[in-house]
Amino acid sequence: MSIKQHIPNCITCCNLLSGCLSILFMGAGMPVKAALMIFVAGLFDFFDGFAARLLNAHSPIGGDLDSLSDVVSFGVAPGFIMYWLMLKAITKPIIPVGSFDILPFIAFLLPVFSAIRLAKFNIDDTQKTSFRGIPAPGMAIFVASLPLALAQVGHLSDGSLRLGYCIGIVLIFSFMMVCNLRFFSFKMKNVKWKGNEVRFIFIALAVISFAIFRFVALPFIMIAYILLSIFFVGKTTE
Repeated sequence: MSIKQHIPNCITCCNLLSGCLSILFMGAGMPVKAALMIFVAGLFDFFDGFAARLLNAHSPIGGDLDSLSDVVSFGVAPGFIMYWLMLKAITKPIIPVGSFDILPFIAFLLPVFSAIRLAKFNIDDTQKTSFRGIPAPGMAIFVASLPLALAQVGHLSDGSLRLGYCIGIVLIFSFMMVCNLRFFSFKMKNVKWKGNEVRFIFIALAVISFAIFRFVALPFIMIAYILLSIFFVGKTTE
């Protein structure tokens, strides 16, 4: 096997490493750095597939390695961020068991359902140009955007994201990862307007919003992705 055959898998391993660093930063109480590492993992996740197609370097372990890396970077890592946000939102124990309040453990539904989502993706050959259920990186990017947005407005450490909102985010995204709604992907056969309208509209909205509002725009950009997918891609029975 030539060296170029290993390049996509090396990039995938960088995705995994980024997810591990995110968890490490979160354990050290650095949510902003943890969130940024999820975005770095997202870049590696994009470029490993791009490199595989560009170099025609598909390998038998590539798909499995990608899924295993994604579970860490886009499942476990955002789960720890959401757990931290829920701890910040609780002023007194709600369901105490020993020295723990177990209510925030609901945050770890995110890695559970992201693993289910990725397993389903691996055996579903109808997800070439669109996704069945929101992709795990989409969920992870939304969760990672929360501490970045809160830090920008100066409310990262004061529990300004209410517990009810945190629980709602966990339950809604857990459902969306395994539902039958279709979400558009960014794999384009060409760069023409026709057939790529939704993608170009979303990219324009994302760029303009981020240029104006910076990190505060990120959660709303992901909401726009969800709404555009629901209204213009919709439900399928494939």
